[in-house]
Amino acid sequence: MNLMRQLRHYWSDKIVNYCVRILIALLGIVIPCWYYHYSTEITPLILGIIAAALAETDDNFMGRIRALILTFICFAIASFSIEILFPYPPLFAIGLFISSFGFIMLGAVGPRYASIAFGSLLIAIYTMLGHHLDESIWFQPTLLLIGAAWYSLITMIWQIFWPMQPVQQGLANVFEELADYLEGKSELFHPIVGLTPQPYRLLEAKLNSSTVMALNNAKSTLLNRSKRGHVDGPSDRYLQLYFLAQDIHERISSTHYRYQDLAEHFSRTDVLFRFKHLMLAQAKACRAISEALESGTQYQYDGDSILALDELQSSMQYLKDQQKPEWKLPLAQLFYLFNNLVTVEKQLSNVSNPDASKFTPENTSDEVNDYSLHDTTAHTPKVMWQRIQNNLNKDSILFRHALRMSIVLTIGYGIIQAFDLERGYWIMLTSLFVCQPNFSATRHKLTGRVVGTIVGLLVGGALLTLFPSQESQLVFLVISGTLFFAFRMHNYGSATAFITLLVLFCFNQLGEGYAVILPRLADTIIGCGLAVFAVRYILPDWEAKKLHRVMSEAIQANKNYLGQIISQYRIGKRDDVNYRLARRNAHNMDATLSTTISNMLAEPKKYKKAIDESFRFLTLNHAMLSYISALGAHRKRIDDAETHLLILEAHKGIHENLERLEQQLLLQNGDITPESLSSDLDKRIGEWREGDDESVRLILQQLYLIYRMLPELYSLANKFSVRTTIVNPDDNTKKPA
Repeated sequence: MNLMRQLRHYWSDKIVNYCVRILIALLGIVIPCWYYHYSTEITPLILGIIAAALAETDDNFMGRIRALILTFICFAIASFSIEILFPYPPLFAIGLFISSFGFIMLGAVGPRYASIAFGSLLIAIYTMLGHHLDESIWFQPTLLLIGAAWYSLITMIWQIFWPMQPVQQGLANVFEELADYLEGKSELFHPIVGLTPQPYRLLEAKLNSSTVMALNNAKSTLLNRSKRGHVDGPSDRYLQLYFLAQDIHERISSTHYRYQDLAEHFSRTDVLFRFKHLMLAQAKACRAISEALESGTQYQYDGDSILALDELQSSMQYLKDQQKPEWKLPLAQLFYLFNNLVTVEKQLSNVSNPDASKFTPENTSDEVNDYSLHDTTAHTPKVMWQRIQNNLNKDSILFRHALRMSIVLTIGYGIIQAFDLERGYWIMLTSLFVCQPNFSATRHKLTGRVVGTIVGLLVGGALLTLFPSQESQLVFLVISGTLFFAFRMHNYGSATAFITLLVLFCFNQLGEGYAVILPRLADTIIGCGLAVFAVRYILPDWEAKKLHRVMSEAIQANKNYLGQIISQYRIGKRDDVNYRLARRNAHNMDATLSTTISNMLAEPKKYKKAIDESFRFLTLNHAMLSYISALGAHRKRIDDAETHLLILEAHKGIHENLERLEQQLLLQNGDITPESLSSDLDKRIGEWREGDDESVRLILQQLYLIYRMLPELYSLANKFSVRTTIVNPDDNTKKPA
């Protein structure tokens, strides 16, 4: 039984599953070619498999059929155009530039088209690499397409037998990230006097970013199996789990009080340790849910957290019975937090319910629940063309990347022609993989590419000497090809080493194994140099120059999220599309801000701006999002007109200040001083939060916490404006960023 459970666990693993498909595809080519002595045909067939696998995206059955048709059309155009134009270098260079730009701009339509475009450029360069194998224009394209078709057939069969596997794996990843988030958040409940929350907040922002990415990926898999955002059939149960995970995420990302104040008040009690223990128990439950989803088994709720909840409640009641005046306010916040975690526990217990219809979000409004997803997919040619048009400007990151890549590939081809490099097309291949839309990603790829290539060539040269027989080399070819895809997403250096091994073994089938070692190394260095040159000097995207816009958009997203929450205090709690979209945008922008700052740190020193201010702004923005999330987690209808009016007035003041802050960050056309904040509003919110109305106290308290952040946010915005109004490193003109 344990062996079967272990085998099922490995089989359900996303990477293992992926590698099995690759292994079957490679064996399906290598074994027949070896048996019938088709040594020349092995290389293009395997390269076709690699291109198809890199262009693959998740979809439903009919969606895959449509994607494959487009993929083969693009692959055929790319490959045959290379064969036709190859004897005419000037026309070839022009065609290379135009097609590279066009294929990359195709990515504006959506991620699926971006993958197909990358695969098409890859198949074009693979055609160049094998052009010398045969004079016929049909030989290379046909074999490359056969290899791609063989892999595509395997994926279609996989889709028939395991249609929901990507959805299960996506949701499993969500609960795994939620577990990491809970564990990271629990560290804030370590009662240290003088606690400095910023390092924990930065870690929390990073964990939140990973969770948001997992939620977005899970949503994509569900959308791929929906009808314009409406999910039904086998996907319905997983949709309810997705909504449940969203609700849990909102609750665990919430903050009910300043952690340093809680640590100061309860540093000599065990209550915060009990909160930490409860969150760790719930993290363990999330991991169990993740494992059950991935393996396709039924999750069994064990209720281990119930005892932790009971003990925590008893501890809090004991503190309440002490009736210490200084504990009154912070203890009330602990009870809000406790109720929040009780709801999380209920949600976790619902996962074990086999009846999908019972996974219904709480609804206190007069409207029925809305189970549709916000679908941003371009479904018509008109919308597709409109998206491409919208990106045809120098402010578009995609446009800059397309132009950059087109120039790099054309320069690479020019170098090949100028120095008559027989195998120089690896220069273009390296540039294609290494050159990324920003400097940080390019730098990461660069290091992995160079180190991986050197290791792969050293190991490959030794293996060619130790194992000279064709059979042993074909075995290594299959192993290295499989391991390339195993490491591709998580360890690019190792993946490069394995793909280098595969290339050596492929070319050794043509009697050129040792002959390609030095050219491969030289071409890799040249290709990496071109990639760095392009990303640094051809319409560069320095993160510091757009950081103020990202900050402005983050504030705007938080403002809209807060507005959606406040409106539901009038109509009642309802997770409709507009609310979920506002919540997702707020978390997405928080993640984008974190990524932008991280990318800036990897850039050259002269392009780094206001680093300390940027991290502090990220901390405050994430704290604001956490305070807003607490409001979202405790939404309810407020029927008392007078109370509702007070909340609206408080929200209006915050909304106006957030709008001013948003504009200040975006335009940077003047200082906003803390004195411009309304002292009257500050006083009234402070009085309200001392009120006796329990139903409104939490709302006013969270609004007050947000309001207290505004002066420092204004100060940071002003400092950021001053720091970025410097000499532009690219010219001698002083101007604001």
